[in-house]
Amino acid sequence: MPLQNRVTPTGDIIATAHRGMFTGNRGIIHDPTTKTLLKRRWASRAWLTCVCEFRGRRREVMGGRSWTELFFLDEATAFAAGHRPCFFCRREDAKAFRAAWEKGNRLSGLRAADIDAVLHRERLDGSRKRLHVLPLRLLQLPDGAMVRSGEESFLIAGGRLLRWSAAGYSRAQGAITEAKLLTPPSTLRAFSAGYRPVLHRSASLIPSPLAGEG
Repeated sequence: MPLQNRVTPTGDIIATAHRGMFTGNRGIIHDPTTKTLLKRRWASRAWLTCVCEFRGRRREVMGGRSWTELFFLDEATAFAAGHRPCFFCRREDAKAFRAAWEKGNRLSGLRAADIDAVLHRERLDGSRKRLHVLPLRLLQLPDGAMVRSGEESFLIAGGRLLRWSAAGYSRAQGAITEAKLLTPPSTLRAFSAGYRPVLHRSASLIPSPLAGEG
């Protein structure tokens, strides 16, 4: 039975057998005896995205009273949920994200905690995921942005709209209406300023709308 530790673009935590590219945490939100989640879904404003392997260290998932290991399909999913790169195991990525975040949001000299405070306001509406009005037309959003329409989440990548699932991405079917932004607006501006989130390989397997046209 899979543990309940996979994060969706809406920030929900589900159980699925599908593996993710990244791990991360929101503090301690599990019971190590039963390896089940507590009622709370975060215990820290530092919602991190980490690498699954770091200096040969191995952790027993939900095995102790340390941070609760969560997993993400890819970095775009983690960003949509409200996470950011870890300054410990992903230092260079975290520095690049901070530089792009500062540039996109016209700020400077920020600490990680300053970014976390903004992200915390943008990712939550009470205990629920905060959805935002699109600042641009759907396909004008930068690569890595994620939106919500109805009960589905979608990724923008290379001029394509891709449907998210725990297993990977597939081509969106039909028209997307009344979409709302999942990716926090300040993170979206970091994408516009040059940061490119790592995408699951399934995103590259879907041809662009112009592929095969003469």
